[in-house]
Amino acid sequence: MSNRSPSPENVERSLVRNENKDIEGQCRPSEVVESASKSTFKPLVDLFLKWYEEILVLFRAFAVSLDPLFFYVPVIKEDKKCIGLNEVLWTIAIVSRSVTDVVYLVHFVVKSYKERGSKANTTGRENGRRHLWSMFNVLVILPIPQVLGAFWYFFSTQRLAACWHKAYEIHSDGVEISFNCDHSFRNISLLDDFCPIDTPKPRSTFDFGIFLEARRSGSLESTGFLPKAFYCFWWGMRNLSSFGSNLQTSSYIWENIFALGISIFGLLLFLYFIGNLQIYLEWRTTKEQKWRKRKKNLKIWMDEHKFDRTTGDRIIDHMAKKYDADDDVHVETLIPDLLPELRSAVNCHICLDLLKNLKIIKDSGLAEHEPLLLKICDSLQPMFYNKHCYIVREGDPIDAVFFITAGTVWTYTSNNGEGSDTQHAEHLKKDQYFGGELLELVLTSTSNDISKLPEVPISSKTLKTYTKVEAFALMAHDLKQIWQSYRINASALTCHN
Repeated sequence: MSNRSPSPENVERSLVRNENKDIEGQCRPSEVVESASKSTFKPLVDLFLKWYEEILVLFRAFAVSLDPLFFYVPVIKEDKKCIGLNEVLWTIAIVSRSVTDVVYLVHFVVKSYKERGSKANTTGRENGRRHLWSMFNVLVILPIPQVLGAFWYFFSTQRLAACWHKAYEIHSDGVEISFNCDHSFRNISLLDDFCPIDTPKPRSTFDFGIFLEARRSGSLESTGFLPKAFYCFWWGMRNLSSFGSNLQTSSYIWENIFALGISIFGLLLFLYFIGNLQIYLEWRTTKEQKWRKRKKNLKIWMDEHKFDRTTGDRIIDHMAKKYDADDDVHVETLIPDLLPELRSAVNCHICLDLLKNLKIIKDSGLAEHEPLLLKICDSLQPMFYNKHCYIVREGDPIDAVFFITAGTVWTYTSNNGEGSDTQHAEHLKKDQYFGGELLELVLTSTSNDISKLPEVPISSKTLKTYTKVEAFALMAHDLKQIWQSYRINASALTCHN
């Protein structure tokens, strides 16, 4: 049960405010039109805002995933021994990345504008932390193998160009030459001998290491983007999953750093996956434990009140759909949040027989008027109290009738020093009630309009919990309205007969 002790006065004031809202908060004609216009678009706006953060994260991931396209722009032309550019891919990469950058810049400016001021500064810091976390999520969901494959492709083109340059440094007396495809004066046979695709010849001193596979696969000279990208993606995935253990590197230092990065990054991703899997399993276990405990406590409560299986299953099903595993759900939070039909069934199951057995109800012949008693049940408010809490103090107005459905309460009077009788306390348990004076005042009143009856009786006793208590409160104004409606209907029926 909750540690809060709700006050019946607060409940009544809240109910009165809800009742008066329709009168005091009525819209003028222009406001009605404006409200209707807003309500037309509100579902679409709410739906967009609900998915906005997720869409933004995916948009960022898409923007970052465009960067590897730039590494595929260089294309090797083996027949001319030169490096060209894939202009179509270059244009697509530039335009796509520019569009995503503009969209994100607009989002950043708008958000910064809305977060001005001292209060917004705090919110801005919180949003900044969320921004960093979302960017971390972008890095996590980024296609890492594709990025590594793109790096591998680009580095392969650079190593081939380095081999060509070295060949000319050794065999052409240091003559500088450009390997741009716009220049055509090259000793192609020299480059074929010094930078072979097959097994290096004895005279060759250049070792391609892990980049030799890129040449042999034909990816460097392929103009088709998808076959090239998927092959490089597979290369990255294969070496990440094996922590780079199959890589045969040369003595080139940057090649070894790249291979070392693949091994470390693959290991970190593996540890990240294992860690998140463990967190997920722990969360799943905790969720199941909370659900079993919550369901067990709820079944104990339903068994105490002897609910039938159908109603019990409906309550459990409502709890499963309404609340998440991490929500702190107890009976005191569950009952007020039930669907109206289900809540009415719960109230009637717990309190209908109790009402029928009240002496004042029996003596007045109202026990046979079940529609009246059902209306009373519908208006009952569930109340929950911790032990040793005051519900009503001596001298306070009795503005509600309390029907005890679980637990024990004490009623006592101080007498204020008057009288010689020995003071003693009485206890009220399940199926008993407190506030009979209010019932008697309303049910025996001869006023023409009971709903406007101003006075309520004053309590001559103090009502204090001894244990945790579950009760249902019948507020004074609800009782007056129900009884007034019943009298009007009864009078009309009498006149008709």
